[in-house]
Amino acid sequence: MTAPIIAPVDRPLSWALRFTLGDWNTRASVRTSEHDYLLPPDLEQQLETRHWFPPGFLDYLNHPAIKALGPTVIHRLSANHLVYFLDYTTVLEHRIVNRSVETIIHGELKVNIPPRMKTAALQLYTDEGYHALFSNSLAEQIAGVYGINLRPVMPQRITRLNTLLDRAPEQHRALAWFLVGFVSETIIARELLDICRDDLVSSVQAMLRDHLSDEALHSRYFSEVFHYLWLTLNSRQRIFAARLLLDSIRIFFEADERWLRESLHSAGIGETAVTQVLGELTSPQAALQRARSGAGATLQALKKAGFFDLPYNRQLFIKAGLIDG
Repeated sequence: MTAPIIAPVDRPLSWALRFTLGDWNTRASVRTSEHDYLLPPDLEQQLETRHWFPPGFLDYLNHPAIKALGPTVIHRLSANHLVYFLDYTTVLEHRIVNRSVETIIHGELKVNIPPRMKTAALQLYTDEGYHALFSNSLAEQIAGVYGINLRPVMPQRITRLNTLLDRAPEQHRALAWFLVGFVSETIIARELLDICRDDLVSSVQAMLRDHLSDEALHSRYFSEVFHYLWLTLNSRQRIFAARLLLDSIRIFFEADERWLRESLHSAGIGETAVTQVLGELTSPQAALQRARSGAGATLQALKKAGFFDLPYNRQLFIKAGLIDG
């Protein structure tokens, strides 16, 4: 596919007036939550009707070989997944999202960031640090209950994102960091919304709902900053951004095959069942279906910013299967 020449866009400073989050920071969980996120004293009783992690996200629990092992093993696998998710969240917030926010705060994007937008970035940075704190705290408690010792595991997603960022040309590196943060924050809000619909252990439910209330606003923030930034990008930056956005979205919906294999083995699942589970989850079609379902907010933000008004971008995402022609 040949990339077109795209004329530079004027930089409308009046766009800053459309920044609409207002005093969102006063409602952040780091300032308002009354939850302590401690595991409940009636944990065993709660697990009779509640879950560590929504079964709808863990389709492999329905495999006959796993179901046959009973609720104890299913709880263990769900706990494994939750601890992994919380450890991943801790790394993501510190190493990816807050690094992305730094590009806004410290002028690395080389554009004029309106004062309110910069202040909101500083406030968001604080939120993400708190999310890492309560994610780690809860993970430590659950790991203690089940004796999960080999952690934290470096998630494949983080490794793949770091590789993608390391390969970005120096002149586009700050832009790459921002774009990965934008993809992350617009995806996690939808993910948390779906997770919170299930009946989970009370402290897990409280933590995830607090996280969701913050991330819904973070998603909106990153979407607005992306829109503002997109209007300032030149032709070369836009071509780079389109490709990096596509690669980032794909990475966020890959299955972590190595970790899942180890999780299943730790619960005594046989190799035949493990191979079947991994085969279903790691296929390109399964990854594409997850991306089309989970990246809706990201794609909508791109559309709103005019990203798909450019034929090159639209064809790129159509060819990838993320949007319809």
